[in-house]
Amino acid sequence: MDKKCLIVCCAHVERGTQLNYNYDELLKRARAQFPDVTLKKERLELPPMYVSMVGMRTTISNFKEIADTLDRDPQHILKFLTREMATAATYHEGRAIFQGKFPRDTFERLLQRYTENFVTCPVCKRPDTKIHKEKRLSFIICNACGAKSSIKQL
Repeated sequence: MDKKCLIVCCAHVERGTQLNYNYDELLKRARAQFPDVTLKKERLELPPMYVSMVGMRTTISNFKEIADTLDRDPQHILKFLTREMATAATYHEGRAIFQGKFPRDTFERLLQRYTENFVTCPVCKRPDTKIHKEKRLSFIICNACGAKSSIKQL
């Protein structure tokens, strides 16, 4: 027997036959059953934020694009931002309009915190998650590792 190759023997009780599997073949078979997400190594990169101020209002014109990148409902992100900034905001035609003047770095810092709390898996640190609501509780379910973690309500 070759030392580099591990042979796994499985006995079929009903047929009385013995099957031999090569380790490499079993590894390929196992990897084929995993979702493609677990094999990717890229990081989550948000598109540049287009922030403009007109009077006493601040607008993020590509808010829908940011929400799509995070794979979250724009209203959920907007609710988080309005609570953290203690202001009112509306979402209209892919844009978020906030009452008050706010610099871009404030939005970037808050989106980073949103990503850490509501997008990134606490187990494997991957951004491939979905928010699932069960009764009054919300959970992050990771598509990469399968973990289910509770998150706080907004």
